[in-house]
Amino acid sequence: MAARLDDLDRKILRELQRDAGQSLDAMARIVGSSKTPVWNRIRKMREAGIIGPNTVIVDPDALGLEACFFVLIRTSEHEAEWQSKFLETLRNRPEVQEAHRLAGEIDYILKVRVANARAYDEFYQAMISEVRVFNVTALLSMEEIKSETALPV
Repeated sequence: MAARLDDLDRKILRELQRDAGQSLDAMARIVGSSKTPVWNRIRKMREAGIIGPNTVIVDPDALGLEACFFVLIRTSEHEAEWQSKFLETLRNRPEVQEAHRLAGEIDYILKVRVANARAYDEFYQAMISEVRVFNVTALLSMEEIKSETALPV
């Protein structure tokens, strides 16, 4: 169920998504309010689960994680035990930035960030040694054209 947000809430969310590290004074000035109402709204949105933990966006290239693979997985296994093991395997692999269960011919898609093709192969070998899959297709991203963390509020 979508949360009820007014214009001020949306302005605050846009600013937090743009720069969560800015001061309350600066944010209040930008959204056209004062510090206390902005703080109260942020607190209420946190309590409602609209705002999660503060994190930092790190440049993967600066850390030598220059290869981004999209991994398409098909499985012939759909039992709860297999799925539980598969999800545990994904959660334990820090290379997996995103994992989605899909409708259609492909069962899962993963976004995997590693240093290079050799590192991807190590990830792949480790994954298939832990859980059985029917088919894996890895697609190397040649260029990241757009990557946003901000939602359109």
